[in-house]
Amino acid sequence: MNNIIKLNKNDNVAVTTFEISPQTKIASQGIVSIDTIPFGHKICLKSINKGEPVIKYDQVIGFASKSIKPGEHVHSHNLEFREFSRNFSITEKKNINSEKSNLFFEGILRDNGEVATRNYIGIISTVNCSATVSKAIAEKIKYSHILKDYPNIDGVVAITHSTGCGMNTSSEGMEVFQRTIDGFKNHPNFSHVFIVGLGCECAQISLFVDSMKKHNRIHFLTIQDEGGTKKTVDKVFSQIRELLNVANTIKRTPQAVHHLALALQCGGSDGYSGISANPALGVAADLLVKNGGSSILSETPEVYGAEHLLINRAVSKEVADKLIAKIEWWKNYTKINNSSMDNNPAPGNKKGGLTTILEKSLGAVAKGGNSILADVISYAEPLRSKGFIFMDSPGYDPVSATGQVASGANIICFTTGRGSCFGCKPVPSLKLATNTTMFNKMSEDMDINCGTIIDGEETLEEAGQRIFKLILKTASGQKSKSELNGYGDEEFTPWQIGAVM
Repeated sequence: MNNIIKLNKNDNVAVTTFEISPQTKIASQGIVSIDTIPFGHKICLKSINKGEPVIKYDQVIGFASKSIKPGEHVHSHNLEFREFSRNFSITEKKNINSEKSNLFFEGILRDNGEVATRNYIGIISTVNCSATVSKAIAEKIKYSHILKDYPNIDGVVAITHSTGCGMNTSSEGMEVFQRTIDGFKNHPNFSHVFIVGLGCECAQISLFVDSMKKHNRIHFLTIQDEGGTKKTVDKVFSQIRELLNVANTIKRTPQAVHHLALALQCGGSDGYSGISANPALGVAADLLVKNGGSSILSETPEVYGAEHLLINRAVSKEVADKLIAKIEWWKNYTKINNSSMDNNPAPGNKKGGLTTILEKSLGAVAKGGNSILADVISYAEPLRSKGFIFMDSPGYDPVSATGQVASGANIICFTTGRGSCFGCKPVPSLKLATNTTMFNKMSEDMDINCGTIIDGEETLEEAGQRIFKLILKTASGQKSKSELNGYGDEEFTPWQIGAVM
């Protein structure tokens, strides 16, 4: 039985595959455990003096806050975060990304040439004040049971939130919010969209009406103009009933894989995330990019400490400089808010074996595989090119995924070691478990077990191929566990930047 995983010959710590009791002989390393080491946590392989770096993935994950002996548990009590210089080199690269793939999935071709993976009707509130009305419309559709006669419609979803007012109309915060709403209302996974405002909010309907010139499937109205709650609910309900036949008249047809944009997410990470599910997802992401599609890595605070690995892969100095600028922005943003980049990992991450943001980030970037970094975009900014893309966002999963969908993602893969539950309508979300114990415990929520890698039953490449095949099946209409469990109605969370006034 292999009771530890040493990831690189230069590492001075290894990860346990099950709980190790004191005085357990680790024959492969010629050491004996000194204390109890929980599964997924780190064990010291050779003496580390106080102040010396702790190495995992052949990378610095922190520094010893006290001297550590071989066989000791390495965690928050003896490992600390410190700033240090990270080496990188920027070289111009040729980004090879073919759109002539022979791989296809069963997608929905829209009249504007875009391809959908789902077919929803959306009701989007421009402000929190119209959230209740938006939900009331969706509930009236649901309880009328009229959708049972329209099997090609995946549902009616109310996209509601807690913002849209109390901000400067020309601020960065409003620009981010506008991009987010625009990205959702224009998303091909909506056959039709109703934009519902109150009427007096900062996020006026006029901010979004340009799309009326582009799409006849988007409708705008305000509660004040319609004469109140009941009149607005009844009007939209009536309009939706009239267009159900049109929304239902779709069929899935073979579409090239290059139409897929995959959002890469992780949440509730543990000590295995960077060993199993994340790098396996990276294999799948590389397969998609190789076949002309796009993968979107985000959560800027959770690449901090591993940003040099992404910079080394940048297609150009311009792209590398964009990522460096995003990192610097976050350093300042956390500072002026009396915070620190190392406030992450969360308590659950630490219980699962992660100690510092450096360690967490090195595992998190593995979701991006090894493809060339083709572009760096702002939060909710539309994709400008295909390939491997980085989108700036917070590390909070719902906020990050909301931005990715607004940017154009039409499928999500979400890795977890602790057991996160997540959905993001109108886009399907697949859950990837990092370890078999959690997968078996939460099998109703997990789509794929990547713990097979830890168990020695599967290679990273084999797991990545399995993930890629499930991505194509899910994009073709197969329901994910989160969809079967009804997730996705409450997770829309735009990034709020700036003062609430």
